[in-house]
This record gives sequence, C-alpha cells and structure tokens, in this order.
Amino acid sequence: IGVTGPLCVSAMEILQKQWLEIISAYLLVLTFLFMGPFFSLLILFLLFTPLWSFSVLYLVWLFLDWDTPNQGGRSFRFTRHWTIWKQLRDYYPVKLVKTAELPSDRNYVLGSHPHGIMCVGTLCNLLTEANDVSKYFPGIRISSAGLNSLFYFPIYRDYIMSYGVCSVNRRSLDFSLSQPQHGKAMVIMVGGAHEALYAIPGQHHVILRNRKGFVRLALRHGASLVPVYSFGENDIFHLKVFSPNTWQYLCQVAFKRVTGYSPCIFWGRGLFSANSWGLVPFARPITTVVGRPIPVPQSLHPSEEEVDHYHALYMQALEKLFEEHKESCGVPASTHLTIM
Repeated sequence: IGVTGPLCVSAMEILQKQWLEIISAYLLVLTFLFMGPFFSLLILFLLFTPLWSFSVLYLVWLFLDWDTPNQGGRSFRFTRHWTIWKQLRDYYPVKLVKTAELPSDRNYVLGSHPHGIMCVGTLCNLLTEANDVSKYFPGIRISSAGLNSLFYFPIYRDYIMSYGVCSVNRRSLDFSLSQPQHGKAMVIMVGGAHEALYAIPGQHHVILRNRKGFVRLALRHGASLVPVYSFGENDIFHLKVFSPNTWQYLCQVAFKRVTGYSPCIFWGRGLFSANSWGLVPFARPITTVVGRPIPVPQSLHPSEEEVDHYHALYMQALEKLFEEHKESCGVPASTHLTIM
C-alpha cells in the first residue's frame, strides 16, 4: 500500500529539513577551513586576469580598512539572523542556558570554554541569534575576540567581523570596553587554539591555570567576569591525539607558536552516510551555560595579587558551573573538569 497525501508531504518535509541541517553544518566546516585561503588565492589570481580591477579595488579597501579589527570590528545585525544558524542549531541541537541576569548598566568579559575544534557553541549561542541570545540578555551587545592572523585573509576578515569578531589584542579589547555606552560583553576563548589539541570526545580539559590576561582586562575596565561552558563541544569530531613527548605533538605546538593555529587531525561523518568518515560534524547535543557574573572593581594598573585573586574566583566559579549542570547535559556524575 503506497503512502500518499499529508503523510507523504510530511515525510518529504522532514527529509528536506534534515538535509538543510546537514548542509548547514558542512558549510560551517568548509568556511572554517577554506574560506580564508580560497579568497586570498582568488584575489591574487584575479590580478592576472581582465578582472584585475576587482582585486585592486578590494586591496584599496583593505588598506583603508586595515585597522578596523583593532577598533571593535564591524558587526551587522542581518548576518546574525541568517536562517542557516537556525538549521545549524537544530542539527546538533544547540541549546542556551541562562543562570543569571546580566544587567546592561555595566560591561562584561565572558570566558568561554572549551575551544573545541570550531567553537560551535559560542558561535551559535553568543555570536548569532540562533537561540535568540538578545532576548535572553536584553541590552547586552556581544562581541568576540579572534586571532589577529584571521584578519589578514581578504573577504574572510569582513565575514567574521560581521558577527562582531575583533582582534584579540590589548588595543582592540581596551577600545571595545572603554566606550561610553555600557552593556558591552566581550567573549574570549580563554584556552585559545592550543585547547583544540585536547578536544577529545567525552573529556573536559580547559587551559586556564596560567591564562590571566582576560582577568587583567576585566580589572582595567571594571568589567564583571562571566564563566561560560559549552557541554558537548568536544564531542562533534573525533580527534587524533599525540602524546606530549612525540615529535608530532611537538610539531603541533611549534606550528601554533609561529602561526597561532593548532594543526589538528580531526574527522566526522560523511556527507551522504553517517557510517562513513568525512568532515560533517557528528550530531551531538551542545549546551552552552552562561554563569553568574563575578563583580570586578576597576583598577587601571592591577597588582599581581588582585589578578591572582579574581583569577582564583573565576576558576572556582567555572568548576561550580560545570558541577551544577554536567548531569543535566549528559555528562556522568563521576566526570570532573580538568583545569590545565
């Protein structure tokens, strides 16, 4: 007996929805890996074709706009509302959990953990409107800090800036948090690219113990510290892990020191089959929990004692956040956060 009518239409809609979700997840990976190099080569190639004027015009724009990432970047509301982010949210799925209010009469430094391979939880929940973050935290303008070298790639720099990403250097961060209008929240991936080397499924390692620059930033501007943890971030890819004493690991660390990137060998599922390997992330739930703000006084020249004090408070708050929410996010009660 054939299936016709509403049931058939419903099945087709479900299948179409699933494919849109898979393609959205795949496009993010391709953008993450190849968009920067692709447009760099394209701009260079066009210089030797009849379309050379396009490259010249963009390079002039690049010269004039070079300092924008150091001045808070340039975000656009419409890119945060693209439908693709809703599809990406539903693929995993990605959820956002709010534990406390963030009043808009002050600024915030959000420490986001873990980095994972692609920071999917942070991207979906904080840099886009996939889960309507502006309704969770009204009056808060969220930006994020990214590697300085990302802004050397033509076109790609403009793309990531459209989501509120700026350079992760002192000048840029100080500029963003020193604006007269309060309600600014700066997201910093505290563990950085090095943390991607520990994005092992089922494990929860964060590089934090000796990372104190974000605390100094908060003290200089009197911005409250907010711990953020994305459960499931490490589960969307398999990762080839090398022992610390091997030459492969040493090469990874050396490459990261030179370029800022951590070269990882990772894989997911295939585009057309969940039973084959490829670059499509595994559909694993990701839940980003935004913790309670830690009030920080302003100190233009904070002492090491002040930095150590608020850094210790932050680590305690992050551990508490992890323990309070781990079981509801599918993490076994016996699993604990490892701070490196």
